[in-house]
Amino acid sequence: MLRIRNFSIIAHIDHGKSTLADRMLEITHTIESRLMREQVLDSMELERERGITIKMQPVRMNWTEGGNAYELNLIDTPGHVDFSYEVSRALTAVEGAILLVDATQGVQAQTLTTLRTARELGLVIIPAISKIDSPLADIEAVKAQVINLLEVDENAIVLCSGKTGEGVEGLLKAVIERVPPPAEPDANRLKGLHPAQQPRALIFDFQYSDHQGVIVYLRMFEGSIKKGDALEFAASGRRFNALEVGTFSPKPTPTGELNRGSIGYVVTGIKEPGMARVGDTVRERASNLPALPGYAEPKPVVWASIYPESQDEFISLRQALERLRLSDSSLSFEEEASGMLGRGYRCGLLGMLHLEIITERLRREFSLSLVVTTPTITYEVELEHGERKTVYSPSAFPEYHEIKKVWEPYVEAEIILPAEYVGSVTPLLFEHEAVAESTDVFSEGRMMIRAVMPLRELMRNFFDKLKSVTAGYASISYELKELRIADVVRLDILVAEEIVPAFSRIVARHRVDAEAIAAVERLSKILPRQMFATKIQGVALGRIISSHTLPAMSKNVTQHMYGGDRTRKMKLWKKQKEGKARMKREGKVNIPEDVFLKMVKSE
Repeated sequence: MLRIRNFSIIAHIDHGKSTLADRMLEITHTIESRLMREQVLDSMELERERGITIKMQPVRMNWTEGGNAYELNLIDTPGHVDFSYEVSRALTAVEGAILLVDATQGVQAQTLTTLRTARELGLVIIPAISKIDSPLADIEAVKAQVINLLEVDENAIVLCSGKTGEGVEGLLKAVIERVPPPAEPDANRLKGLHPAQQPRALIFDFQYSDHQGVIVYLRMFEGSIKKGDALEFAASGRRFNALEVGTFSPKPTPTGELNRGSIGYVVTGIKEPGMARVGDTVRERASNLPALPGYAEPKPVVWASIYPESQDEFISLRQALERLRLSDSSLSFEEEASGMLGRGYRCGLLGMLHLEIITERLRREFSLSLVVTTPTITYEVELEHGERKTVYSPSAFPEYHEIKKVWEPYVEAEIILPAEYVGSVTPLLFEHEAVAESTDVFSEGRMMIRAVMPLRELMRNFFDKLKSVTAGYASISYELKELRIADVVRLDILVAEEIVPAFSRIVARHRVDAEAIAAVERLSKILPRQMFATKIQGVALGRIISSHTLPAMSKNVTQHMYGGDRTRKMKLWKKQKEGKARMKREGKVNIPEDVFLKMVKSE
């Protein structure tokens, strides 16, 4: 117990967490040199392709320091703000965290968010500065930022490079010296419950295998779990036997037993969905031990409807979403139907990147062709007759004359940027209805802006615009705040006088005209021409705001005719005209998948 160290690496995105983890695995000989590769803990194809961590990954390393052998359990975490829920779960399973700061960029917004979470959990923080080998590194300036942020002595900061391995051994030594071993269980609270004999472990993640069923990732708090033990989930009450017990090195490695303080996995053999939950407690069957404090349920930030391009793939889509939820507990979904798109699912997600990752995985891993609607957020609506309801999708938003009040979620954003770009960001904040509450000097040459803004506006491409006006130097993190009164309306796009739910959106009342004109113009450029003239309209507040008619595809039906009376040609022209009129009345517009994608991406 005294030689176990559980720790995590937390940092802003692209500050070198995965590269540092690679060097730790290499130095501790956890992975043979011939099997070593970049981002070894990022097993997902998308993670390796994008160079980001999406899913947390635990790994056990053995290291000898001062003649003593230590067990080091590392949990590599994501850095993007969309995956902060993954980070919070990982931090609950450890006693310490390495706060990694890039020597070329300094402290960024997401660094502050993860640091706050770690401090709230009472973790020991080890400050480290990475990428010290880079020619762009400004080590002294970044040191000053870290000292100011953590109020620590300069000697407490570890300098390292994940690329060259410089300083990594010193970092491992700091983990052993500063991170405490797992704490003893509270004997008074568990008096008479025999914690030494009875196991309790907290589930911080799980995976699903077709052959082994649900595999739960555990942090052992009391007792031990052996292969064959009779166990149960405290919340669901589902019983099972431990078919396999082991640790991550970094691949799952059977050990036969998990002892108090360790991090590992248990194969349950359970194949029914919904039995295992993140934050649940695994304990001995029929145990009288109380459940451990779990995690807060993740709250969806954005919603998007996902439909299969062909309704023949509806069941495949449902099965794919269920499989993804087994490895991503922050994904939620429920069935819905649309007149034009058929049956699909409304999905709740943690952000725009999360949506992008989920849809990309559905396409790649399950070979599905999808139609994804414009992402939206949750609104609270009070109707004229007093009923109050929650609205998740624009197509379900009531008509403007039925609404009395609307509430929408707000966020508090922290933006860190070079001082010279403050003037460029101010108009952007105004455009997105943000109110700057404070502007402070963060460090030499850098400012921090704290602003409150509607979540709706944050999702309206604010990240990309911020990066654009600051030449990529700004960083942002945000936290959800309370609901506030909103002045918004539903904008519908009609194609051939039929509403297309995938194109509907909720927009600010003062921007509805501009949004309607832009959407109709954009759709008219990318929608293929039909055999009949197609009218595209933007409708809101009970009126048509913008309109464009897409000409019909034309064909010279008389080109094959030679000679003869002109009345023969006139007869054919009349027949064609009647056919086009009939198609206009009865025909349906075929909207290809790529049109939906272009409409969403052009937001």
